[in-house]
Amino acid sequence: MPSTTNDTAAGAPPPPMGRRERKKAATRKAIADAALRLFLERGYDEVGIREIADAADVSTTTLFKHFPVKEALVFDEDADQEARLLAAVRERPEGRSIPAALREHALTMRLVTTDSDPDFTAFTELVTGTPALRDYHQNMWLRHTAALARVIAEESGLAAGDPACTALAHFALEAPRAAAAHDDPRQAVTRAFDLLENGWNALPRPSA
Repeated sequence: MPSTTNDTAAGAPPPPMGRRERKKAATRKAIADAALRLFLERGYDEVGIREIADAADVSTTTLFKHFPVKEALVFDEDADQEARLLAAVRERPEGRSIPAALREHALTMRLVTTDSDPDFTAFTELVTGTPALRDYHQNMWLRHTAALARVIAEESGLAAGDPACTALAHFALEAPRAAAAHDDPRQAVTRAFDLLENGWNALPRPSA
């Protein structure tokens, strides 16, 4: 999946991978790259699994070890996406609220803009134009709800499992899809997060 930001998260660099891990990562990337190239050339529904495996020079068994379903071939950076999502909250500038940080993440990472990278634009158009990918993509984001809710609780001094944190996480992840049908999705996302900000600020906070 193309990214609009540097893939290296802030902070200490990860430990170097061993030879086996590097080989697995290279195979996974080769499969994902082949799949995306074919999907962009001919359309998601017109490309079969065996064709992708042949293009990546792997067996279909190997392909399914890395990607259990066809839709997953398009979203090979799920773990990285979650890391960037959580970092948006943990590493937000001083004085920036959690809803504001999540709004910036949504506007930057999930919506195409006029200055978006062409690869990201093509990827987004593939996803939004393919019902199976569109649904899988949104469900993928919603899988991050629990992790995001935990970070929101940590950053807010609220109890783990606080329903307000879960609600904010869910609606922050849902907002870009709700905004997609509007004539101006960026304005719609901004207005949705204004609502979340107002509700979040009205919550009682634990005493120091």
